[in-house]
Amino acid sequence: MQNVTHLLRARRFLPLFSTQFLGAFNDSLFKQAVVLFVTYQLYSNPAKEFQFSAIAQGLFILPFFLFSALSGQLADDHDKARLIRIIKFAEIGIMLVGGAGLMLANIPLMLAAVCAMGVHSTFFGPIKYAILPQHLQRDEVLGGTGLVEAGTYLAILGGTILAGVLAATPSLTAAATFGLAVLGLLAGRQVPPAPPAAERIPFNWHILHASIELVRATLHIRRLFLAILSISFFWTIGAVLIIIFPPLVKNVLGANEQVASLFIGIFSVGIAIGSVLINRLLKSEVSARFAPMSVIAMGVFVVLLHFVALAWGKNGPELTTLSNFVFHPMAGLMILALLGVSISGGMFVVPLYAFLTTTVPKSETARTVAANNIVNSGAMVIGSLLAFALSSVGVGPTGQLLLVAAMCIISAWLGWKLHLACD
Repeated sequence: MQNVTHLLRARRFLPLFSTQFLGAFNDSLFKQAVVLFVTYQLYSNPAKEFQFSAIAQGLFILPFFLFSALSGQLADDHDKARLIRIIKFAEIGIMLVGGAGLMLANIPLMLAAVCAMGVHSTFFGPIKYAILPQHLQRDEVLGGTGLVEAGTYLAILGGTILAGVLAATPSLTAAATFGLAVLGLLAGRQVPPAPPAAERIPFNWHILHASIELVRATLHIRRLFLAILSISFFWTIGAVLIIIFPPLVKNVLGANEQVASLFIGIFSVGIAIGSVLINRLLKSEVSARFAPMSVIAMGVFVVLLHFVALAWGKNGPELTTLSNFVFHPMAGLMILALLGVSISGGMFVVPLYAFLTTTVPKSETARTVAANNIVNSGAMVIGSLLAFALSSVGVGPTGQLLLVAAMCIISAWLGWKLHLACD
């Protein structure tokens, strides 16, 4: 990462990075373990498995739509370091509920914890981006954002791999998620103070009205609005892909939990690589000039993934293991397609987050990130519902990959409009 590796040794960045890393690791471990446990241990119906994956994803995203306005206002109006400590303490209680759900094989408890982790992430999200311009120099913000994104997806990789190992042993999953929540609280206690700006903005407790006003406030800044729309389409694509992966692996490729974890792991590594690569290409400049070609490349690799899945071949009732999957003649092409999708996706989205935190005054950064989260989550919920509806009428994971490729075209158009508006 150009000019910013020193941040990993600085107290103004490392504790926040560690807290985010541990939170993302725990999110990934718990959500993936729940989906794999239900898909492989409780259900044996492909349609129900796909629908459960969509429901879990939708419940995790819904709090972003409902509470982002409140979370953005809180982050701008209070010391962000203090809020981090409160949020990480709440994570410990959530993991106790989620662990109990896993150990009792209780689907409502598991889904309640997934939704609660969505609430946790809703309140932490604006803080992690808004605190960067407060602790970093302007020429460090893009690199710091890239480090946070790269670390997040490496954490998702670790959580995904561990979920594949522990999915069949709920007690170990419960212990691991609780331990990670405790470590996250300890890391969060080391984040330096980040007090609110002297210029305060009136607080609006009305959730719906505050959400509308927050989004409306971004409309008059053209490049900010275009960045939010572009990010929203990207995360809608990501939401559909995450829903698709477990049933695609089990019912199309005929593979087990470890292969499902490998898919999301490869996706995470690719976005981390893309996050670092784009900072190199842009030389720490906040610019959208690579956005259109990045997301077009992403669409091409999604189409490749579609055709590789179609050509994979019929499978028997026995699920193949990770080692057998790796030696399949088409495994190399499948992994290449996954890496291509994720690397180009990381290159597309990281500069757009830097736009959010450098376009507005520091007193409004958390609100701006929250407005982005509202639009993102609404788009992702729509994507989850669309995936659910298509699965209900017989459109499986392979067919839905073509929907994802079509969405990449819209993202490329928005990225081009953003490039024209700001570069």
